Amino acid sequence: MPASEPVLLGRKRALPSCPNPLFLKWLTELRDEAREKGLKIQYTYQKAISSLTKYPLPLQNAKEAKILQNFGDGICKILDEKLQRYYRENGPNAPIHSLPKGALPPSRPDNNNLAPPTKVYKEFVSLCKGRRKKREYVPQKRSGGYAVLLTLYRQSQIPGSKGYMFKLELQAEAQLLCDKSFTVPDLGSKYTAWSSVSTLIQKNLVIKTHNPARYSLTEEGLALAERLEAAEQGTKDSGPGVVELTISEEEDEDRIQVATVAQAEGEGGERFFSGKPQDSQAASKKASGGCLLPGTYEILLCVDFIETTGGSRHCKQELVKELQRNGVNFDIRKLNVGDFLWVAREKVAPVPGQLRAPAGRELVLDYVIERKRMDDLCGSIIDGRFREQKFRLKRCGLRRPIYLVEECGTAAAHQSLPEATLQQAIVNTQVVDGFFVKRVQDVRESAAYLTVMTRYLTKLYQNRTLICRSRELEGDGESEEERGTPSYSLISFAEFNHGAIKNKCQTVKEVFARQLMQISGLSGDKAAAILEHYSTPHSLLTAYEQCATEAEKEKLLSSIRYGKLKRNLGPALSRTVYQLYCTQGALS
Repeated sequence: MPASEPVLLGRKRALPSCPNPLFLKWLTELRDEAREKGLKIQYTYQKAISSLTKYPLPLQNAKEAKILQNFGDGICKILDEKLQRYYRENGPNAPIHSLPKGALPPSRPDNNNLAPPTKVYKEFVSLCKGRRKKREYVPQKRSGGYAVLLTLYRQSQIPGSKGYMFKLELQAEAQLLCDKSFTVPDLGSKYTAWSSVSTLIQKNLVIKTHNPARYSLTEEGLALAERLEAAEQGTKDSGPGVVELTISEEEDEDRIQVATVAQAEGEGGERFFSGKPQDSQAASKKASGGCLLPGTYEILLCVDFIETTGGSRHCKQELVKELQRNGVNFDIRKLNVGDFLWVAREKVAPVPGQLRAPAGRELVLDYVIERKRMDDLCGSIIDGRFREQKFRLKRCGLRRPIYLVEECGTAAAHQSLPEATLQQAIVNTQVVDGFFVKRVQDVRESAAYLTVMTRYLTKLYQNRTLICRSRELEGDGESEEERGTPSYSLISFAEFNHGAIKNKCQTVKEVFARQLMQISGLSGDKAAAILEHYSTPHSLLTAYEQCATEAEKEKLLSSIRYGKLKRNLGPALSRTVYQLYCTQGALS
């Protein structure tokens, strides 16, 4: 057997060098710079480096590199700019396929450059990160999150409170503390102030449970809300270096500038940025006893947003354009009952250092308008909305409900119901239900009527002192207006809109009233009269059990008087109610 050839031991064959070392050097520098800054583009540069090292031919300029994978317009433009700078510094004939003398050759770029860092490096990075204190999330003042936290905190401090709030009542209460609407997004945006609740839940400040949803504060949220409340009341000294407690993370640079100005101005600067000049406004409100004095408010027409969106959009936009053309001061917002109403909005001066002026108090005037086109009137009668809307208008707390009917020429003759039926419904609304009915022909006349009403109410209330009252005191104020006294009591817009919510959590008495109104011939006035004697089904059934005979049970409700004329319900309706609640099995 021949002797085996000796095994040659030595180093591996050297890999061929990159024919484009200058481009390779620049890409390596770009990658390292992006890696130091933590930018994800470092991976794009690394892919370009890998493609460049595999290409065996020399490149004359950066545009030729476009044929390589992972070389886009951006990278080629950067390399071209570096190449032009290189020519200016070293001359137009400088070699580009070899490095200048004294330049360090770029390391062989392979995947090892993106290998995971060593254990020592990881420990060093974690130690550096541990020194950096993570900043606590604090919502910006008068933002959605700020208003929600304060509202939940104040509700939790009420003795005997349930410890949570439903969505609708939370929105109504928090709206007073927020500049942005909780229900209607700003123009050009799809987000409302309520969108910030998801952030509060994610930050473990608010917890959401049950269905319907119940919102309450966590321990962390309670601690943060206490600090916000302390800052709101001015009882907590923020210190010389911390001027604005409720600053958002996006305004970190602005916070440094504000703090610098505050330190330079001393105590005056702290009072300026902490919002303490508002104490004078609070003192003036306290001195006026919660009233709006003449000259301190303006009359504003509120238009339901449904009247400006959806449906026949052209006609609805025409209404808005007519109001603008007539110079009417109006605001588009969500109204839970009615289509138009007027509020007396407090005039509040802008606070220096704040983007928006503080929200002034709003009291609802006693006039609310429900607008009906003939086609809408016909549809509401068919599906039952017509009677329900009239019932809700009566219970909304405003004393002057108005029906604005747009007859639209001969449109009533082409509806699903006969014209005589529609005209009878309009007459019943005025005569039986006591509403004021205004007939107009088209949208332009509707806008003209709203314009005249706005100017009339502006003149009517210009010398009046407006006092905020609760809905429970709906009867107050009638005698004041009749006597011509300068003061007048009105309910706040927040309380009005919350009380008019259609699908809010209802009491047993309200559900009982809705049940009674499903009976044919039993109107809202008759249901209200029955509720004055028997507020729940249990009390009515108890009264039936105490009756000795069937005849006495059937006539139990017949002598109850209802309405302004104090008429009796009558035996027929009393018998129907008795059969509904006391008959075993199905009704025949």
